[in-house]
Amino acid sequence: MLTALVREVSRSLGDCDLQHLARTPIDVDKAAAQHTLYCERLAAMGATILALPARDDLPDSVFVEDAAIVVNEIAIMTRMRSPIRQNETASVAEALARFRPLHWIEPPATIEGGDVLRTGRNVFVGLSKRTNAAGVRELARLLEPLGYLVTPVRLDGCLHLKTACCAIGDGRLLANRAWLDAAPLRGFEIVDVPAREPFAANVLSAGGTVLVASCFPATQELLDKAGERVISVDITELMKAEAGLTCMSILLVTSTL
Repeated sequence: MLTALVREVSRSLGDCDLQHLARTPIDVDKAAAQHTLYCERLAAMGATILALPARDDLPDSVFVEDAAIVVNEIAIMTRMRSPIRQNETASVAEALARFRPLHWIEPPATIEGGDVLRTGRNVFVGLSKRTNAAGVRELARLLEPLGYLVTPVRLDGCLHLKTACCAIGDGRLLANRAWLDAAPLRGFEIVDVPAREPFAANVLSAGGTVLVASCFPATQELLDKAGERVISVDITELMKAEAGLTCMSILLVTSTL
């Protein structure tokens, strides 16, 4: 069974920790309604939704992906660079402990789940302002004994690796190569996002379906022509907080809730 761990939108979302976007007012009620639709799309893709309550003291806490890196064998709780985000991990860890043995990233390493892209036994890690080289080494320490290959990827101009690159069907990657060093991804077929939609590479693939933000119609058309089953959802209000489709859930295969 596929489970999607999510968290409801914080009333303080407007105070989120922005990096690349200018701060603009966020309609929290609209953002929460969009998040509800997002969860409905995940359910349509075959996921059982496990929703954690909102934490109004943690503006970015809807972005649960950053708090953990989950593989079939274990869950790794991250150590975020931003002090205002470091308290997000505890309740996510409590939820994940029902499904996986927990491990923790040790300082001085910092790493966020949005920088970690897994396809098969390959784990690519973005070297960003949120994830440092020590974070890559810590992840390798925990995952390589389990048979995973951990490879760093240099980024330039985007928040996380998954802002610039995500897995789609048949082992392919959807990417904006302007924001990453694609050399470590050799061996994978890369589908380039349309130049006019640079943020469109953040898609969520599950259950034979690719979820795309509805504000990227050219990317939807591109993936449809590439043979993908595509559905869309409006997350424009959430995107004011640098949201992407992957960052608002942790997908994991579970035997039971």
